Amino acid sequence: MDELWVAQLGLVPYREATALQENLRALRRSGDVPDVLLVLEHPPVYTRGRRTEPGDLPMGEEWYALQGIAVEDADRGGRVTYHGPGQLVAYPVMAIDGVERFVRVLETAMVDALRDEGIAAEARGKPLTGVWAGDRKIGSIGVHVSRGVTTHGLAVNVDNDLQPFEWIVPCGIDHVRMTSVARETGRSPSLPCFRRRLAHRFAEASGRRQRLVSEHRVRGGGRVLEPA
Repeated sequence: MDELWVAQLGLVPYREATALQENLRALRRSGDVPDVLLVLEHPPVYTRGRRTEPGDLPMGEEWYALQGIAVEDADRGGRVTYHGPGQLVAYPVMAIDGVERFVRVLETAMVDALRDEGIAAEARGKPLTGVWAGDRKIGSIGVHVSRGVTTHGLAVNVDNDLQPFEWIVPCGIDHVRMTSVARETGRSPSLPCFRRRLAHRFAEASGRRQRLVSEHRVRGGGRVLEPA
């Protein structure tokens, strides 16, 4: 079974996480690292995917900046979404042979991890890509594939502030209601526990053997990385 390096990185600025993924993608293409899963959180940020429309950010960037939320462009698919502390973000840097199958892996990992929390979640497929708890969206997906290697990935609302979603058109879906693990269960979830659960479920869904590596290893600055 192929190996999956999993690195728990904590709170990482969006641009920094993007640069790290690009570095790892080059190493993955050259065969210097196996598949890697980065698990982290972001400071408050709206990210605009390639299909974002002007009306998706109706308040304007200056207004969002006054709320303490940055706006960044992303080369992933999809439209605009929000990331912030308390939301779990997972970025797989993986060699794949099919985008649709990879999206199913992301959906399955989220659904299974949420089921472990007692939440009956489901994937609805196009055009409602992502994961839903009833009529409320709890998990989002946006990926980019270049020369067979992925970046970006998924985000699950765990105990983050949901208000910033009200100030945009999230994922280009008008009037969508967002939810979180905390809202669905009525209790304060453990983000560290959910991080481990999601990583385990992703490795399971992708048919990989999980191996934890240190933050130092994945931030190798372009050097060939070694397991922790």
